[in-house]
Amino acid sequence: MGGSKDAKGGRSKAKAGDDKARGSTNERIVSMAEAVVKQIEAADNPSLDVPLRTLSNVEFNTKKRIIELGSSRASRPFFDLGNAKRFMQTMLMSSELLKLQEQQKTASIRDMFYHCKHTIEGAKEETFNDQSESDPVIEDIEVSIGALREELRVFANPAGAMVGPMTIRDTGDEITLNRMGSGGWAVPSIVEPHVIQFLQCKAKFILLIEKAAIWMRFNEDRFWEKHKCMIVHGGGQPPRGVRRLCHRMVNELKLPIYVLVDNDPWGYYIYSVVKQGSINLAYESMRMAIPSARFIGMSSYDAAEFNISPSVFLRLNDKDIQRAKEIRNYPWFAARPWQREINHMLKLGVKLELEALSNKDFSFIADTYVPQKLKKKKWLD
Repeated sequence: MGGSKDAKGGRSKAKAGDDKARGSTNERIVSMAEAVVKQIEAADNPSLDVPLRTLSNVEFNTKKRIIELGSSRASRPFFDLGNAKRFMQTMLMSSELLKLQEQQKTASIRDMFYHCKHTIEGAKEETFNDQSESDPVIEDIEVSIGALREELRVFANPAGAMVGPMTIRDTGDEITLNRMGSGGWAVPSIVEPHVIQFLQCKAKFILLIEKAAIWMRFNEDRFWEKHKCMIVHGGGQPPRGVRRLCHRMVNELKLPIYVLVDNDPWGYYIYSVVKQGSINLAYESMRMAIPSARFIGMSSYDAAEFNISPSVFLRLNDKDIQRAKEIRNYPWFAARPWQREINHMLKLGVKLELEALSNKDFSFIADTYVPQKLKKKKWLD
C-alpha cells in the first residue's frame, strides 16, 4: 500500500517519466507518418492500416478477464473516394497532435476539432464538418500507435470526484485528499503519472460509487474516515479519467475496489465496464479495466435481505428487460452467480435505485448497508 515518498525525488522521477512517455509518443506519431512517406516515395498508393473498433472485432479474454480488440484491420488508401477524406483527416490530426506534444501543452477534444477545422485551399470542402468526425479520428490514432488519448495530451470534460486518506501531487501541487470539503477533489481527465503522483496512502480500499448524490452522502457522513478508504464517483458511467485513476490505484497501491451502483441492467453494465472494459474502448482495456473489481450492490436480493419497502420498487420497463437479457448473454456475465442475479431481477420484475435505501434512513446506505456487506463479504466478482 502506498507509503510516504520523497517529494523532490518523486517530482524528478515524474518529469523523467513524462519526458520518456512524450518521446515515445512523439516517435510513434512520426513513425506512422514516415511509413506513409515511404509509400509515396515508392510510388505506391499511400494508405493507413487501422485496427477495426467494431463489436465483431472484440473478444473476451477469459484468462485476463478483460475485453480485448481483435486482430482485424482496415486499410484506408488515399486514392479511394470512400477513404480519401478520412486519410487526410488522420494525417492532419496527427500533425497537430505532434505539435501539442512538442509544445508540452494539453487541449480538449473540442479544441482539437476547432484547431484542425478549416476550408481546404482551392476547394469548398471543410477538413471537419463537426466534432462527430474529429473524435473518431483521434481514436483511430490512439489505437494505431498504441497510445492513450491522455498520452496524446488530449482530454474530455472532467467528471468525478474523490476524497479519502491520501496525499497526491497534481501537476506539481501537493494535495491532501482528506481536506477537500464537501465537493472533494475533482478528478481530472488526464491522470497519467506525469500529471498525478501518489505520495502517501493510508486507505485500505476504494469504493467507486455510481452517482454524485450518493457519493455526497458518503462524504458528508465521513465514511472514508471511519473505514479508511477512498470514495470516488464518476457521475454515472465513469469517464476515462476516473477509470484510469482507479486502475492506477489498484495496480500501483494494491488497493481492492468495490463498485456500488443501482440494481438495474444499466448498473450491472457500469460495473462490467469498470471490471472488464468497454466494447468501444477495447483497445485500452489493459490500462483501464480492473478484473479484480467487486460488485457490492445493489443486488436483486437486497429487498429481502434488508427488508426494503415494496413502495420504493420500480417496475422494469420493456427497455430494462431487453437490456437485462442482452447483458445476460455477455460471456463476462456467464458465471453462475451473475446468471442467478440477473434472472432473479427479471423474475421479480422490479429494480431499485441506491436512493431507495433513504426510505429506511438518510444514512442507512453509509452506516448499515455497505458496512454490513463488507463485513459479510456479500459481493459478486
